[in-house]
Amino acid sequence: MALNYHQLHIFYNVAKLGSFSAAAQALHMTQPAVTMQMQSLEDHFGCKLLIRSTRGIELTEAGQTLLPFAVRSLELMRETEDAMSRFTHQLEGRLQLGASLTIGEYVLPRLLGPFGHQYPHIQIMLKVMNTSQIVDYILQHQLMFGLVEAPVDHPDIQIEPVMEDELKLVVPAGHKLDVQEGVDLEQVVKYPFVLREKGSGTRQVMEEELHRRGVGAADLNVVMELGSTGAVKSAVEAGFGITMLSPSSIKHELALGLLRMIPIRNASFKRRFFSIHLKSTLLPISAVTFLNFIKQPMAEDQGGA
Repeated sequence: MALNYHQLHIFYNVAKLGSFSAAAQALHMTQPAVTMQMQSLEDHFGCKLLIRSTRGIELTEAGQTLLPFAVRSLELMRETEDAMSRFTHQLEGRLQLGASLTIGEYVLPRLLGPFGHQYPHIQIMLKVMNTSQIVDYILQHQLMFGLVEAPVDHPDIQIEPVMEDELKLVVPAGHKLDVQEGVDLEQVVKYPFVLREKGSGTRQVMEEELHRRGVGAADLNVVMELGSTGAVKSAVEAGFGITMLSPSSIKHELALGLLRMIPIRNASFKRRFFSIHLKSTLLPISAVTFLNFIKQPMAEDQGGA
């Protein structure tokens, strides 16, 4: 029997997760099916690849030799699907993804329409939540992949940048900072802040840049922590404080003159948006196509913001 890529994929998951049951759950297979595929792979090579121990499943010497080749096979398949996705236009299926609030509420809506016209048979199921929630859903196999506003550091999560963005200082019309061409960071931190909740990508990026500039999170006068960008904007409009937001999220308010975007002269809050998924999961070609679709249009749209 010829060597089977599907079996290498299963082998990688068993080796990574340390048990047949965990691999079966990650791959949406039954445990007997995983066991059978591993037996077939061992029959192909004529040697044992896995052994059971008190600590779970362990690799034999042959299994340790095979593992890096299985990893390279997964990486090559991902590169292959990425390269070929632009030639595939008759895609079908359902994509279950999560998006953090700025992306889900203000960036993706402008892109889902054009994507739907080009790929009418792909159904997108979108959940909008904060970054930490998206990671939890992906780890629990409840989402295929996610789009988030800050890097994710987790050993089981694959991360890839898809676009660039920059947070800006946002103040209500008529605020003291509104009359200036630009302000220094030292001036900004003296004012009350309305911020997103801890765990949001926007909050994380802001605090990381402030930390690099010698300003700790405890140094800020945070008068409100709110769970959505819309709530933050409303509080700032009402004069409760100032904030940091993506320009894509305040276009309507800027046009109406309700909010003002003020440059900070000695600090830059640039960030990237990222796609994330389980390393042990190979994204379907429809997901790869979606990610490739949003990369260039998102970057161009943000550049004109």
